[in-house]
This record gives sequence, structure tokens and C-alpha cells, in this order.
Amino acid sequence: MSGTVSGLLTIGLLLALLAVCYHPLGAWMAHVYGDTRHWRVERVLYRLVRVDPDSEQGWRTYAVSVVAFSVVSILLLFGLILVQLRLPLTQGSQGMGATTALNTAVSFVTNTNWQSYAGEVGATPIVQTVGLTVQNFVSAAVGMAVAVALIRAAARRSARDIGNFWVDLVRGSVRILLPIAAVAGVVLLVGGVVQNLSAPETVKALAGGDQVIRGGLVASQEAIKELGTNGGGYFNANSAHPFENPNAVTNLLEIFLLLLIPFALTRTYGILVGDRRQGWALLGFAGVLWAAGVAATTASEVAASGGLGGAMEGKEQRFGLWASTLFAASTTGTSTGAVNSMHESYSPLGGGTVLTTMVLGEISPGGVGSGLYGILIVAILAVFIAGLMVGRTPEFLGKTIGRREVTCAALYILVMPILVLVFTGLSLVLDGPRSTMLASGPHGLTEVMYAYASGSNNNGSAFAGLTADTPWYNLTLAACMVLGRFVPMLLVLRLAGLLVEQHPRPATAGTMPTHTPRFVGLLTGVALIVAGLTFFPALALGPIAEALS
Repeated sequence: MSGTVSGLLTIGLLLALLAVCYHPLGAWMAHVYGDTRHWRVERVLYRLVRVDPDSEQGWRTYAVSVVAFSVVSILLLFGLILVQLRLPLTQGSQGMGATTALNTAVSFVTNTNWQSYAGEVGATPIVQTVGLTVQNFVSAAVGMAVAVALIRAAARRSARDIGNFWVDLVRGSVRILLPIAAVAGVVLLVGGVVQNLSAPETVKALAGGDQVIRGGLVASQEAIKELGTNGGGYFNANSAHPFENPNAVTNLLEIFLLLLIPFALTRTYGILVGDRRQGWALLGFAGVLWAAGVAATTASEVAASGGLGGAMEGKEQRFGLWASTLFAASTTGTSTGAVNSMHESYSPLGGGTVLTTMVLGEISPGGVGSGLYGILIVAILAVFIAGLMVGRTPEFLGKTIGRREVTCAALYILVMPILVLVFTGLSLVLDGPRSTMLASGPHGLTEVMYAYASGSNNNGSAFAGLTADTPWYNLTLAACMVLGRFVPMLLVLRLAGLLVEQHPRPATAGTMPTHTPRFVGLLTGVALIVAGLTFFPALALGPIAEALS
């Protein structure tokens, strides 16, 4: 009973903190992306990359900028990882092989942060800080930029341009992510998260033998790791490690950080489109899915113990069951991927629930930026379906949703399931990949499908039983991360190009309102039906079959 009370109080405090920050942060982000003035430090950055901040780009130029920036980022990070052992401050790092290095570079640039390596021994402090932490900032800013470009396109009238990618990238990093991460890093430091460059120390373990204790610049990376819905841990145990997440206070702060911007962006959306009720509707949709994920995961783990206080295998005693399942549902619903417990050890239904929150498409509330444009894609599908049902031309914010617009939305929806199901099937039928599975049967299927769902949705969490540091998994997961990130982004920007050219139609008595509880219900139904029709057979063979057995 005490665990239930403390768990409910934790959730209540989390909701209160999010509610307090929702209005001011959402309004600030709307101001940031709509401001016509440039800060001095921003102008310096624009001059360095020779960008005119007062010019705007069409969707094609914006898309080329996104892809070019990301490709260059992958190449630079890949090169840095390969030469890290020749640089100072190696501190006993073992480095990475070529395929692992490529997987890691792709992972952090795509905001996935899948880690096939042990954080504390695979990457030196220089790579962790100059390489990985920098990408934690800019990869999140890229996602926010694409989301804002789509919002601009929906709000503008008969235009051609959707903004300037370089301005959006710089402003998202400098005005939003850096200030919040700096404050959060200090709070984490005060809470006990380490921040040092001390050499590793070898001590005698209580059970005998030697144990290496490593430090690092953890607090600064931990803050943006959660805030930017990145998820890559400084240590192999991620946020279950006491140096990353020492107590209940830091645990609550980390959950708060990973939910903060995705939820607040719904208010930004409402302000920028000129109808704040639209933002409330998207908030309601994301909130319902998030609450359902938390409730289902927690109920599954409580029930798994047969009434003995909850299943605690794979969970930290200092957090308890409720704080672990709250973290698990939040991290898989936001494309963060950080973990404070081992999802491999969850009950079949508990593990199946966190897998389901990912295959919904990371929309509860999804990643920084990517969650918002994912929700808008579902909204466009919902108005299209509703228009077909009543025999009217589908409209969204006064813009007509025709063949080209719905084609972009449909292709967006198809990308992730194709990647997950195709690569999961190949990994199960090929002898090499199948030999790296810890489990067989339904649980083995869940392990593999979880990995590809995590990569394709740019989440990054894993079922720990899968040995993923092999050429097959490194390369196929890298392909999933690249395609799962940039193909949907390009489709979103193409959709933005189609919407920005239209002149909004005035609302009539027959126009379907997209700000009402009824529309939120329709939106929820469409999201669940699309995911259910796509993934139910695989889920039935995996976690559901395991639970029934």
C-alpha cells in the first residue's frame, strides 16, 4: 500500500511540475521560432557558416539542409570515434570497432542513442563530451526545426517558404535547449550526479576481486540526454547507474525533463497556428496515450508478483516499482530510450506494453519535435478518414487534404512498420543473427522486434538479452535509424511544401472541428487501429503468447 501511495504522489508531483511549465515554455518556444531579431551569439554562428538569417527556404532547400547537416555530423562523429584512442584522456577506454563506431555515430545523429557498446569503456571523455553530448543538443534541435516548419506551413497563406533551417537549428539549441540543460545539469549535480575527469579507481569489491570505479562529465550529459529525448547513457547501466541517477529526486527530475518539451510543444503549436484550442486537443491526445501506457505498464508489473508488492526483478530498490514503470512508459513513449530498470526483466505484458508504446509511432507524446509532427500526421489521416465517411472534402486548419497530402501521410505511417517487420523477420530466419538471442520462443521474438522497433522509432532502449554488437545488428540497426529518421522527415517537409502553398478556406457549418473532445477520440482511435492492424499479429506471437503460456 505504501508503494502505491508514494507512486501516485510521484505521478501527481510530476503532473504538477509539467503543468506549471506548460504555459511559459510553450509560449517561449513560439516566441523563439517567430522572433524576427537575432541574438549576437547567433549572428556569430551565422557568419561562421555563411548563412543569411533573414532569408527563408522552400521545402526542398530546407530538406537538403537537414540532410546535409546530418550527413556531415555522422561523418565527423564517426571519424572522432575511430581516432579516440589517439587523443588525450583515454582513461582506459577500449574504443570501438568500425561497425560499432558507425552504428554509434548514426545513433546519436538521428536522436536514437542506441548503444551497442558499454558507455564507460567504449567512449573516452572527449568522445562523450565533444561528440555525443553535442549531438544530443543538435539532433534534438533538428527535430524541433522540422516540426516548426510543418506548423508554419499549416499556418501561412499562399506562401512558398517554410522558414530557414539554420536559424531554426541555432535558435532551438541556443535559446531553448542550452539554458534548460544548464539549469538541469546544476540541479542534477547538487542531487548527487557526478561531474569530474578523475581517472578510474580500482577498489576491492565486497564479494572479492577488483572493481573499477569510473567517473566522468555525467551531469552535463545527463541533463540534455533527457531534455532532448536522446537517452544514451554515460554508463552501460544508463539511468539505473547511481552516478547517473542516484535517488528518487533525480529520478523524478529526469522523467520531468524527458516529458517537458514534447508536451509543451503542443502549446507552441496552438499559438503559432492562431488557435490555442488546437494545442489543447493535441495535448489531450498525447496525455491520454501516455497515461494509458503508464497505467498498463504499472498494472502489469504489480500483477506479475501475485500480490506480493510488485515484480522487482531488474528494478532498482532505491526507486521501487512505480517509479521504474513510470520511467519505462515515459521513455518509450517519448523516443528517449533512457532506462532506470531493465525492460528485459519485465513481465511479458509489461514488456509488451513498453514495446507497444513505441510501435504506436512515438506519439505519446513522442520525441522532441518528432512527436509533434508524428501527431500531426495522424491528425491529417483522421480528418481524411472522417471526410470520406461523411462525403466531404477533408480539411485541416482550413487547408485541403487531397491526394498528394494524404499520400505523404500514408507513406510516413508505412516507413516504420516496414523496417521493423522486415528486419525482425530476417533476423529470425538467418542463423547468424538468431544465434545472438539470449532467449528463444515468444520472448526471443520480443527481444528482436523490440530492438528494431527501438531503432526505427529512434528510441534507443533495448531488451538487454540481445547481443547486438555484431556486424549484422550494427549495420541493420544503423539502416533502420537512418531510414526511420530521415524518410519521415522528408515526407513531413514535402507535406509542408504542399500545405504552405494553399490559401485556407473559411470554416463553414460542415467543417469538421479539430479542437473538440470528439476529434481527440477520433485521433486516438485512428492511432490505435493503425498500430493494431499492423503489429497485433507480431505482438500476439511475442509478448501476448508469452503471457498466456
